[in-house]
Parts: sequence; structure tokens; C-alpha cells
Amino acid sequence: MRKKIVFMLINMNIGGTEKALLNMINEMPKDKYDITILMLEEYGGFLKFIPSEVRVKYFTGYQSMKDLLNKPPQFVSLHLLKKGRVFKAVTILFLHIITKIVKNRSLFYKYLLRKYPPLNEEYDVAVAYDGPMDFISYFVLKKMKSKTKIQWIHFDITKTGFNPKFASEVYSKFDKVFVVSNEARKKLLGKVPILKEKTDTFINISSLQMIKSQSRDGEGFTDRFDGLRILTVGRLSAEKGQDLAIRAFSKLVKDGYKVRWYCVGDGNCRGEYERLIKKYNLEDKFILLGTDPNPYPYIDQCNIYVQPSRHEGYCLTLMEARLLRKPIITTCFTGAKEQIKNGVNGLIVGMNEDEIFQALVKLINDNDLRESFSKNLAEETDDCKHEMIKIFDFVG
Repeated sequence: MRKKIVFMLINMNIGGTEKALLNMINEMPKDKYDITILMLEEYGGFLKFIPSEVRVKYFTGYQSMKDLLNKPPQFVSLHLLKKGRVFKAVTILFLHIITKIVKNRSLFYKYLLRKYPPLNEEYDVAVAYDGPMDFISYFVLKKMKSKTKIQWIHFDITKTGFNPKFASEVYSKFDKVFVVSNEARKKLLGKVPILKEKTDTFINISSLQMIKSQSRDGEGFTDRFDGLRILTVGRLSAEKGQDLAIRAFSKLVKDGYKVRWYCVGDGNCRGEYERLIKKYNLEDKFILLGTDPNPYPYIDQCNIYVQPSRHEGYCLTLMEARLLRKPIITTCFTGAKEQIKNGVNGLIVGMNEDEIFQALVKLINDNDLRESFSKNLAEETDDCKHEMIKIFDFVG
């Protein structure tokens, strides 16, 4: 009999967490696992990439509580008062004050979900995959019936709005907590040491065969540029550090290097970055390509891959650039040293435009070093099967 597993997350937006889930699901034998994805909302460019045999469900109550979860309670309460819903407005404010005092939103989640009984279907394993996301963790713990429950942590918890008190209370009730890098696991245990016996590292999954195949499917660059192409893939947001890339690139252009920098991805900082590009007169040289669910042709065709992030958990796009043997420059975010050996298969630099610039100058001027990095990356082994054993052993 196949094991029934449900993974819960917000949506299937084009991002590293969602891609890691798809990659892992594709490695799970169809004859052994009956997989369901439960989402809070039907949204995202990766929806169409969910395998046909995977069941997809949505928590229909999320839309009615989305503002309560994501907007400031004062704003929501004021809006309710204007509509004459005094009791609910006062209740929301009261719960907000209580959760602030006790530093734990569990009571607030209990109130939001008070009319929703546990889901009817019972699973062998239920996974709060989009972590740390407290509402999903609480939902999986309180509203799902399963023999085993797993919490997944994808980010550096010291760089997010992480609540150690909530984690101590809620995560401790899960059977297992997987964290996507050794460094991120250490940081989690530094804040919540009670989880030590339950945690393990589970590096995000990427398939070399799939990436190579998809790198041949798309067109990639179409501008016929004959200089060096630099690439970054990721959401246009402050934590991904594209502003550092723009400033570093302006120095390359000023020094006369024949280069273009391309960014695959979109996000809430696009307007800010477009203004920064205009400020440095880089409109025809620093190119925002927008979102593409298949960035692999671009990675395969670029000359240098740069990951300028301010923080990550375990950077999947960095792994993908490694698998396609690209000369890499990365900032020293959490998990970077677990993928890149500085000076051996890439360069690790500080989170500032000056160090990114100096590393680029070094790689651009030294073709032998670029070839050496690519050669060393080609000799590395794929850890995919080793990681999958961890979940197979735990799930059964």
C-alpha cells in the first residue's frame, strides 16, 4: 500500500522553496507514495509543473482570513469599525495585544480557525513545508490528521521574523524538523535548543538530468551580444541583493569592460531597481528579463553566475549554476560555504558591491581560473540520492 503524504505551503510561486518541492516530488517513486499538495491559495507560475499524479487541494478558508494574517491588526480593526463590526474589531485588537504580551500567535490562529474542524482525510505523513511560516505550522499541527508530522525550515531564521517561543511550543510537537543547510540548522538550534534531537539537515534537491534537459528546451539569450554575459536568477527583492549587483556592475562599465548583466526573476523591488539602473545609465547593459519558470538556458549560456544575496537558507539557484558548471561568485550568506569552496569551485565575497566588483574583475581577466572552476565543478558528485534516503528512511 502506498504511503499518503501531504505537503502544505502558501502557493506555487516561482521560487526556490516551491522548486525544491517539485524536485523532491519528482524523485519519489509513484508506486510507493500517494502525494497531495495543500495550498493556501491557487496561485503561482509553478502550478502547471505539478506532476499529473499529484493531487492538489486548497484551504478555502484562507481568503477570508488573509488580511487578518498579513495586514497590521490596527488597520484591519479600523476597517472593521468603519463597517460597523465593533465586536470583531475589538476581538482582533484584544488578541493582538495578548499575542504581543505572550510573544506567541497560537491563540490568534486558534481564533481564526475556530470554525474549521480538522480535515477529514488522514495521511501517513503531513509536512509543514513552507517554513518558517507559523500559520502553516499551526494548521498542520492542529487541523491535519496524520501518523507523522514534519516541519521544514527553508531560511536563515535569524534574518526573518522568527518567533522562538512559538517554535519551542509548536515545532517541538512535530516528529521531525528538516533544515536546508547545516549552518541554518545551527542557527535554529541556537534559538530553539529544545529541538536538537528532532532536527536534521536536508539539502534542497536538484536533478542534474532534468536541468540539463530543460537547459536545451528554451531559447535563452536573444540579443546577440558578443561580450561576457553575467547572470543572476532570483526574486527581485532586498534579500536577493540585486541592488549590490547593479552598483558593482556600474564600476565594471565605468572601467570599460565589455559585459552585460542579466537578471531572471521579478518581485516587489523591480521599480526601485529600474530607477537604480537608470541612475547609473545602465538601461541597455543591466537587463531585467522578468520571470521565467525555466531559467536553465540562461544559466547554461552565461559566462559567469553571480549570487549577490543578503540571506538564504540553502540557495537552489546556486546549486543549479554548480550543476551546469558555471564559474560562480557568491556572497557569504548562510549555506554558501556548504556549496562553494572559495578559490576552488568559485569565489565567496562579502555582501557589498566593492567585493563583488573585485571578484568579477578577477574572473573576467583570468579565463584559466574560470575554466578551472568549471572543471572542478564537473568532478563533483550529485548529493540528490543521499538526501532522498533521509526522507525515505523516516517516512518508510
